[in-house]
Order: sequence, then structure tokens, then C-alpha cells
Amino acid sequence: MRTAFRVFAAAVLSLAASALHADNFPSKPITIITAFGPGSASDTIARVVGQPLGIALKQSIIVEARPGASGAISAMYVARAPADGYTMLLTTNSPHSAAPFLMKNIAYDPVKDFTPITRYGSFTLMLCINPKIPAHSVKELIEYARANPGKLTFASGNSAGIVAGETLKHWAKLDMLHVPYKSTPQGVTDLIAGRVSMMFVDLTAGIEHVRAGNLRALATTRIKRSTLLPDLPTMDEAGVTGFDMDAWAGFVVPAKTPPEVTTLLSNTMRPIIDDPKTKATLGRVGFEAFSSSPQELEDHIKVQLGKWKKMVEDAGIQPE
Repeated sequence: MRTAFRVFAAAVLSLAASALHADNFPSKPITIITAFGPGSASDTIARVVGQPLGIALKQSIIVEARPGASGAISAMYVARAPADGYTMLLTTNSPHSAAPFLMKNIAYDPVKDFTPITRYGSFTLMLCINPKIPAHSVKELIEYARANPGKLTFASGNSAGIVAGETLKHWAKLDMLHVPYKSTPQGVTDLIAGRVSMMFVDLTAGIEHVRAGNLRALATTRIKRSTLLPDLPTMDEAGVTGFDMDAWAGFVVPAKTPPEVTTLLSNTMRPIIDDPKTKATLGRVGFEAFSSSPQELEDHIKVQLGKWKKMVEDAGIQPE
């Protein structure tokens, strides 16, 4: 009887502590962990939402990058963080869709180890080359690569870049070397300098370089043309039939975070993301912002795991 009472008392105290914690949330700064470094699309969009979120919650929002291993390092860090709402992950298809199939072992479960908060939106990628390469279309690039086997290299700064590059390489049967980077900005820097030949770059990190003439964009990765670059064909239009890659972003917290906290975060963040000013700010850098319910994000993650598994397999990529 005493043992049962102790168990009951402990459960009551735990629930009371959880309710008290939720009532006081947030009582200290909240950290948003990003999978990629400063200057990356993840870093940029995290800061756009971070400022109004801090105002709404009356707390400081800290954006902290933990790049590496296709985003798996950031996901593992957040999965192991205290489940109290003070550590969030701005996740993308890299750690939550592709990494499980690009790597032999990851130290987290993309579904079980996280509680979803809301979608944040979608990225569009574009195939960019160094302007010194004599190609002005995907067809010309493929012809040049075939005429110069082993000469070209492709950079990647995230899992989307890896899968897109390997898909093109596999589809066109090209002899190219993959050069991975921890984050997109470092790869873009080397692409501009001519140290690598090509890269699938998200518009957020690359559009200004294209406009300035530092990079030459050949095609975008979605099945529909980008409204920011309407004259640029899609990979599908350029001849790589069926090529359709839509990178995504969303916010999650560690599993078992109190529902009162996750509900507060979701209800606070969704109006910020859907605000026309936020959408316009992010739209100018090539990111399509929109929110979702936590359940919709969870469903999306499950669907995307299946989609990216197939893309990795179709590209002939072997897990490392």
C-alpha cells in the first residue's frame, strides 16, 4: 500500500511540476538550433522568424548553428536536449528525410524522438555552375561533362544538394567527383572561385550571386518554374524527365515536451509565419513560407521519409 501511494504521489508531483513549468513558460531565452551555418538558408530563415517570436513570447531567441553530417548532428543534439521547450530545431529534409538513408547509422529517430510544432515552408534549389564553364543549358553542361570525363566536380552543402547532384550524375551517366561541405555558403564560395564546377544551391543562398553574375543558373529543381526566376527552366523542362525536388523546413522540439508548451509554441509561431510581411521577406530570398498544425507536420515527415528513401535509392547512393 505504501509503495502504491509513493508511486501515486510521485505521479501527482510530476504532473504538478509540468503544469507549473508550462504556466511559467518561457522564463528564460529559447534557442533555435539550425542544421547549417551562418549565411545558409536555415540560418537566414531562423533569424527572420526569431525576432517576432521573441517579441511575442517576451523572451530572447538565440539562433545557434550545429552543422555537419547532413544535419544529423543538429538533430541528435536536440533529440537529447531537455524536453522543456527551450531548445527547438529548425529542421529540414536533410536531418529528417534524407540523412536516415544517406548514413548507415544515425543516433536519433526522425519521428519518435521529436514533437512537431509547425511547418515553416519550402525551398527551391537551382543548378548553378561557375561562369567559366562553357555551358548555358543543362543539355550543354551534360555534353561538356561527357566530353571531359573526370574533369568536373559538384559541391553539396546539404542532403538536397547531395541527392540532386547524384541524381543528375546517375541519370546522365556522368563521371564527376562529389565535394561535400558542412554548409552551403562554403560550397558557394568555392564555386564562385572555380574550385568546384557546379552545385545545386537553394535560392536563399544563391540568388543574389546569380543576379550579380558570379554564378550561372541553368535550371530549378521543382516541377514548376520559380516566380523569382521565371525565365529559368526546370530540370524536367531541361530534359531530366521527372526531376522534382522540393526541400522543406519545419520546427520540432524533443519528444515528451509538455503539450501545454508545444501548443503555446505552435499557436504563437503559426501567425508569425503566415503574416504577409514574413512571407514577403522570405519570398524575396526564395523561400516560400507557410505554417501547419503539429499533426500535419508529423504526417509530412512520414511521407517525406518514403519520398527521400526512393530518391536516394534511384540515384544509386550508397549509405556511408
